[in-house]
Amino acid sequence: MADLDKMDVAILRALQQNGRMSNADLAAKVGLSASACSRRLDQLEKSGIISGYHARLSNAALDYKMMVIVHISLSGQFAKTLAEFEAAVKKCPNVLVCYLMSGEYDYILRVAAKDLADYERIHRDWLSALPHVVKINSSFALREIIDKPNVGL
Repeated sequence: MADLDKMDVAILRALQQNGRMSNADLAAKVGLSASACSRRLDQLEKSGIISGYHARLSNAALDYKMMVIVHISLSGQFAKTLAEFEAAVKKCPNVLVCYLMSGEYDYILRVAAKDLADYERIHRDWLSALPHVVKINSSFALREIIDKPNVGL
């Protein structure tokens, strides 16, 4: 944030509200010329502050109505063990998020499933087959309260 000026923050806020707006609309919204806005946007992308543009899909509308928080313990935390697990978990189509953690569990995952039978399949075919897994603890989300795509600016 230290390298961002007020205009950069204004651009980022506008894009968080509508990432599909044209450069001309973005420039008008933040009070810049189209060329100046395009240069700033290009710099924000090159610096990695803007990491991409995505369509935010509704899991529920796609019939993935069950969210499962999965805690995983591995047999050890050797670099090779972690690397092998991480390479494999990236291939799991229903894993939406995976974090390496400190504390009791090695990883926490957020998994989308259509229903309990679908989660049983995911658990059996994917999660239990991940390398070096010794413990899986699954918690089922009852209701989503908040799911922000970005931190507020």
